[in-house]
Amino acid sequence: MKAYKVTVLVIGDDELEESGIREEMENVRYPNHCMYPRIMEIEEADIGEWTDEHPLNQRDTKQAEFEKIFLKENL
Repeated sequence: MKAYKVTVLVIGDDELEESGIREEMENVRYPNHCMYPRIMEIEEADIGEWTDEHPLNQRDTKQAEFEKIFLKENL
């Protein structure tokens, strides 16, 4: 399973991948054309097998796991 850092954390299955996430987010048609999101940068990380117990799936450990995965330079 992979996780993607855009501005939000997206947990995507192996079939969607980065290009699919970008396409889905950028092609959403918002009411009244209120937003036109364009992804300028996206970062991908392998997070292993997804389970109900995965740290990104737990309220108490989500932030720390996000930082561990994507903010490695701060360690």
